[in-house]
Amino acid sequence: MKTLVVIPARHASVRYPGKPLVELRGATGLRKSLIRRSWEAARAIAGIDRVVIATDDSRIRDAGLAFGAEVVMTSSTCRNGTERCAEAFRRLGGGHDLVINLQGDAPLTPPWFVSALIDALGQAPEADIATPVLRCDSGMLEGLLRDRRAGRVGGTTAVFDHRMRGLYFSKEVIPFTARRFPAGAPSPVFHHVGVYAYRPEALLAYPDWPVGPLEEMEGLEQLRFLERGREVLCVEVESRGRKFWELNNPEDVPLLEAMMAEMGMA
Repeated sequence: MKTLVVIPARHASVRYPGKPLVELRGATGLRKSLIRRSWEAARAIAGIDRVVIATDDSRIRDAGLAFGAEVVMTSSTCRNGTERCAEAFRRLGGGHDLVINLQGDAPLTPPWFVSALIDALGQAPEADIATPVLRCDSGMLEGLLRDRRAGRVGGTTAVFDHRMRGLYFSKEVIPFTARRFPAGAPSPVFHHVGVYAYRPEALLAYPDWPVGPLEEMEGLEQLRFLERGREVLCVEVESRGRKFWELNNPEDVPLLEAMMAEMGMA
């Protein structure tokens, strides 16, 4: 399937203004912006036909053009990354079988996560969208709980049915469990990885759907699909020892830099 990757990026983030241009130091000491590292991660995915950055901000556009990216300017009225992907896809004239939303705050996303989404949609024609979920070990779960105790909005969690169709996504840690797990042991909590693969029909319809109460309360764009009765396929992936986290808050910068240093990422 012909596949387009769109990296939506905005400067006016409520939680972390200017986040796409924040520089992260790699293992060699080289500093690169978050948006550049996300673009490089997208280009490392096998089988991708085109990668574009979608933004409404001239500073992000100029930064992207400076390191060689293709940039699509979109409206400032886009309410989330999915709407920005839909507008970018329209402006590019379509022509792709799948559109991948690789969020610009997750440059450590392993390329096989995206490959797994492409494969899964090829085997599930009834699904409108696919997104990866990663089973938390005890350390990952404690990181999520620590963020919540500190009042920080950290990673998102997901629950799904026996067919791996999404039931709900939340910024709270779900399902609730009072258990504590031995170091490195698996838990029943799945971290939702903020990557999406859309079929074009569902993506183009999305901006015309009203924002539902669950999306509004949680601030999670994928809930609009669930509230419209669309099938969201959760695809379980494995980290294969790879460290992974999103840049959600300024406090995450040293965490990501430490992960890159440990993995030897320049």
